[in-house]
Amino acid sequence: MSSRVHPAGDRHADVLPGDHPLPPPADLNEIAPQVWPRTARRRDGALTVGGADVRDLASEFGTPLYVLDEDDFRQRAREYAQAFADGSVHYAGKAFLSGAVVKWLHEEGLGLDVCSGGELALALAVGFPAEKITLHGNNKSADELVQALEAGVGHIVLDSFEEIARLGFHAERLGVRPKVMLRVTTGVEAHTHEFIATAHDDQKFGFSRNSGAALEAVRRVIALDQLDLVGLHSHIGSQIFEPDGFEVAAHRLAELLVKIKEEHGVVLPELDLGGGFGISYLAGDEPIDAKIMADNLRRIVAKECLSYDLPVPHLTVEPGRAIVGPGGITVYEVGTIKDVEGIRTYVSVDGGMSDNLRTALYGAEYTAALVSRESAAAPMLCRIVGKHCESGDIVVRDLWLPEDIAPGDLVAVAATGAYCRSMASNYNFLPKPAVVAVRDGKGRVIVRRETPADLLRLDAEVGER
Repeated sequence: MSSRVHPAGDRHADVLPGDHPLPPPADLNEIAPQVWPRTARRRDGALTVGGADVRDLASEFGTPLYVLDEDDFRQRAREYAQAFADGSVHYAGKAFLSGAVVKWLHEEGLGLDVCSGGELALALAVGFPAEKITLHGNNKSADELVQALEAGVGHIVLDSFEEIARLGFHAERLGVRPKVMLRVTTGVEAHTHEFIATAHDDQKFGFSRNSGAALEAVRRVIALDQLDLVGLHSHIGSQIFEPDGFEVAAHRLAELLVKIKEEHGVVLPELDLGGGFGISYLAGDEPIDAKIMADNLRRIVAKECLSYDLPVPHLTVEPGRAIVGPGGITVYEVGTIKDVEGIRTYVSVDGGMSDNLRTALYGAEYTAALVSRESAAAPMLCRIVGKHCESGDIVVRDLWLPEDIAPGDLVAVAATGAYCRSMASNYNFLPKPAVVAVRDGKGRVIVRRETPADLLRLDAEVGER
């Protein structure tokens, strides 16, 4: 386990040094329900998800393979929609987006957050209602802003002074008046990795509350008739387990709402507290239930508004990982196995950092298991590594696998539904894996596997031959 990086919450206080991994579990064949998809089971020794045997999925669709439990996704989306029934839930598309996912969101009654023209184009291409889309981003291009204005997206979250002027110009030119929110950095320190903490002042997102930039942004937006300022937006970070940070953020945003009312006589009707709700990557992780989180946030916002004599604004949250993360797994085939005597065994698989960058990027921790069969062999300390030409090409840094693991076995990494496919690359010219949705014992491709021909087609020297 890493001594430098930790998810937010209780676990941050007791992370062990890198050379002291946790002891082996009592049962290497156990599939911990809090980490794996809700439909994950052992049947005849092999793992099934959505009723589909991973051996059959690997045989039909190949490996590496992203497997997404459709029922798990839909149930979590439904739980958030019900928990925040008096507000709005917008799925953060950056976690993972595809045409099928967009359709599921619409069917389950959620809105959608996008942060690029590509994500917006995908949502519109499959008929998602534009008025239920929010556009984010710290450096939206003029083309992206025009694309959003022409589509009629529900909200645009403004992130810089340049963007205020840019959006105002294009809104006037097109004769539209978009609803906008201002992203505010509240100075809240979320207990998470620096790369996924987003509310401190020294970073690229939003307008600082502490420096006065947020109030100046309000002045500039209100001065433009072309823009309709409807609320404030805040996002304190990702993989957060405790509501404390949200409470501090809500308090500081309420103070800002009071200053806006006092200076401009305007009461903003909406408040977006972002997402970042954590999930279980390891058996000891304890994320907050959606309803409990909703009750806490509702109480926090109501309390702060009451103390400042403000009406309670319409509350929006933006879960992404919390909806798609737990229902996804990545299935690999074991290739070479190399024992470093007295240290650990390296188990190489047919993917790696091109299909899961998170371990190399910020030391993310995962659970994995032998899934093509059960084993009664003794536990062996392993490191699952990829096939890329990088020593940092690590999928799971430390885990215990049965000592009889062999080439040709299938291993699966749990909780890879969020950010793995979204961050996937073609490093070493590897094609990106397929994404298969499973339900009722069947798998169907929702994002097809790339082929070498796909990659060659982009090369100007060979693509047209």
